[in-house]
Amino acid sequence: MTSRQAPVQSPFDRADFPFALRQVTEAAALAAYDWVGRSEKEKGDGAAVDAMRRALSEIDINAVVMIGEGEKDRAPLLYRGERIGKAEPEIEIAVDPIEGTTNMANGVENSMAVFALSPRGSMFDLGPSFYMDKLVVPRAARGKVDPTWPVNKRLAALAAALDKPVSELRIFVLNRKRHHAMIKEIHDCGARTVLYENGDVAGAFMALQKGHGVDALFGTGGSPEGVITAIFTKALGGDFFGRVDPQSDEEAAKVKAFGLDSGKWLSGSELVKSDDAIFVASGINSGPLCRGVSIERGEVRMHTVILMAKTGARYDLVSRFPKP
Repeated sequence: MTSRQAPVQSPFDRADFPFALRQVTEAAALAAYDWVGRSEKEKGDGAAVDAMRRALSEIDINAVVMIGEGEKDRAPLLYRGERIGKAEPEIEIAVDPIEGTTNMANGVENSMAVFALSPRGSMFDLGPSFYMDKLVVPRAARGKVDPTWPVNKRLAALAAALDKPVSELRIFVLNRKRHHAMIKEIHDCGARTVLYENGDVAGAFMALQKGHGVDALFGTGGSPEGVITAIFTKALGGDFFGRVDPQSDEEAAKVKAFGLDSGKWLSGSELVKSDDAIFVASGINSGPLCRGVSIERGEVRMHTVILMAKTGARYDLVSRFPKP
């Protein structure tokens, strides 16, 4: 008589799995905190990368890094294609050990450690792409704004969906030279901009949630942040679109050779095909999504947010422990 082997349980079916992931972002956030306000961007990023990689080794997953630090950040760890665990990968991960590295180094608000994952085969492979043009709109505008439209038509459709005049729209845009013409177009249409130097993951969150004074996100930021944003946009019920947008001839050549079309917009569901996707973020400096690390009377306090794409569930977790 032969005994039947019990089927291997997917980590996504384990009730405790999402909560175990907080160890990954909390480790990175705490390591980065040591460099907050010290004007040492590279050292802070390196500390966060090392801490995140160590934490990933300590949780029970078999994963492959699809969106990582890679060539742009010259990182020896968490690079695209790196495998974590001892068995064949069943999970794909996207990491950003410090979203808002410059903010962290400058000691200003809005930096966090970010991690997202989905089942193997579900993340779109962006290959050598560093930059992505993005459009994020909230639930009320889902399916009503086309990323291929010019700025004036986007704004008109967004205003109609949100039942407000164009003059009351506020669009989050990274304040970069590449966006100056678009910023002028937005202003010429009568709308307002919310200009940040860094941090379009937080900008997307502000656009998706009421109470932050942002109605949409337009413009180009990092490709890793695009895939991460696609996951939490699913959880929050909005619309995400992205297209690779090379910012140099070298990147353009690599993107083309990899087979990516910089003229094609991809939906969030094309970038991440599975609803079994999870987003985790732990604050370094406080921002619209997470409160930052604080240390009072020898006690460390950290705030982590977990968002589940399938159910839209949000978990706000606070860790308290003695300062190491």
